[in-house]
Amino acid sequence: MTLLSVRDLRVGFGREGHETEVVHGVDFDVTAGETLAIVGESGSGKSVTAMAINRLIDFGGGRILGGRATFDRKIDLATASEGQMQRLRGREIGMIFQEPMTSLNPVLKVGTQIGEVFRKQHGLSGRAVRDASIRALDRVRIPDAARRLDQAPHQMSGGMLQRVMIAIALAGEPRLLIADEPTTALDVTIQAQIMGLLAELKRDTGTGLIFITHDIGLVAGLADRIMVMRGGEAVENGAADQVLDRPAHDYTRHLLGAVPHFRAGQAARTDGARTGQVPALDVRGLSVRFPVGGGFLRKTRGVVHAVDGVSFDLVPGETLGIVGESGSGKSTTARAILDLVRPSAGRIETGGTAAVQMVFQNPNASLNPRMTVRGLLAEPVIAAGQNVDADVLERMRTLLGRVDLPDDLDRFPHEFSGGQRQRLCIARALMLNPKVLVLDEAVSALDVSVQAKVLDLLVDLQREFGLAYLFVSHDMAVVERIAHRIAVLYAGRIVEVGAARDVLSSPRHPYTQKLISAIPSIDRRRIDYTLDTEEVPSLLRPVGFVPPDQTWQEVGPDHRVAKEPLS
Repeated sequence: MTLLSVRDLRVGFGREGHETEVVHGVDFDVTAGETLAIVGESGSGKSVTAMAINRLIDFGGGRILGGRATFDRKIDLATASEGQMQRLRGREIGMIFQEPMTSLNPVLKVGTQIGEVFRKQHGLSGRAVRDASIRALDRVRIPDAARRLDQAPHQMSGGMLQRVMIAIALAGEPRLLIADEPTTALDVTIQAQIMGLLAELKRDTGTGLIFITHDIGLVAGLADRIMVMRGGEAVENGAADQVLDRPAHDYTRHLLGAVPHFRAGQAARTDGARTGQVPALDVRGLSVRFPVGGGFLRKTRGVVHAVDGVSFDLVPGETLGIVGESGSGKSTTARAILDLVRPSAGRIETGGTAAVQMVFQNPNASLNPRMTVRGLLAEPVIAAGQNVDADVLERMRTLLGRVDLPDDLDRFPHEFSGGQRQRLCIARALMLNPKVLVLDEAVSALDVSVQAKVLDLLVDLQREFGLAYLFVSHDMAVVERIAHRIAVLYAGRIVEVGAARDVLSSPRHPYTQKLISAIPSIDRRRIDYTLDTEEVPSLLRPVGFVPPDQTWQEVGPDHRVAKEPLS
């Protein structure tokens, strides 16, 4: 049965009667139990199309200019009243957004926000709301679900927040679910779990799914049909196998060619040389712990061991990839090195306060929209107590040219594309001539073709300036392209470390093997995703808990694996 039928959908933004059309005559259908993947790069119109279906564009200065969007063969969403849409949103048409931090209320506890769905849409109250909320978080594989309900969004990692958003959307049991880049911030194992959740939902309820993404390799395992968008138009629309194996449009072929393909270590870099070099970064026994308060007088009732005894070094010209699940300690390790979180134990040796700089995941959140390029690039210089003189201005222009940006210092961030903004963040990080760049998911928010260009830029800059990179990522195919060595984090500890080629081609730890087996591929079609219910170890320990020392097994010249499982 056709659940949604869209014909000649046109969407515009601007003052009524003077709108600028951004979606031009899109046609598609979604049947019950079917997955339509809408793919395309930023600005292609895929998210606007999705938000037009549930009329969320009405609240952002947009409107449907023409066409029909018939739901359940009887309701034209294009002309439905706001009252009708309120009855449909959440219950009949669910939505998972890309950026959870802008979708969740920052001042309300997670449990309050999930519980609202069960109160309003299912009529539950009291203890039943909390029990249902715990089951919702368990379903999306969030550890310590009962404790997480009492946390605010800022106390959770990005990957966990995305799972909270998915739990909220699934709680409404919608007949049509629109997922807008729902796995962008997630590591491969959690990504596979989310795909399993969506597949389970389809099997059990016949829910129709619109999956919006720039990752064609990801949707190959789930999609029944694929629609490719560019410039607000659907340039190709057909069965998944047809589009993936015999693409008819040049743009579709361009997207397929830009997807990073995992090659089991064969694409790993071998140009680094560690012998005889003094480390640019030396980390020994790093631990980061967060006390958890509760009960009478907020007495500490436990300690979260976010990072436990992590040790590694990094030499000039080398990239160490840090991989692991959300909550494994990747970002906490990176932030501890920059002293953005206070280490509880261990030592971190660098060449001085300006020797290490950081590039964050989201360039939109990293750049002050009210500052010009001149002001943004001057920030680290001023923070280091230096004057912005002629030499500094010349360095600004040199670095902008080096990252392939125009040397116009008076432009604002909104005048750049997403990929250009991330290049600007890289140029800012280089202003103080650092020895080490910490890149925390620095390319995960970019389109695949832009991502490839930024990775090439990072490699070129590394060779030119002798930079050392600590590259934190959940994308194993991306890590394979840039890393010389890889450290795998699990529950706050390194469980395997070694040359990228060895770790990726011959993983020895069960967790590393699990990460690699979950990597999506264009060659894996209509995977029978099954929901893994294996529990992630809790990082909450009793006060005074001392973890056992790790023992290691050498499995190669530069490859070792932890011997004991973490309990």
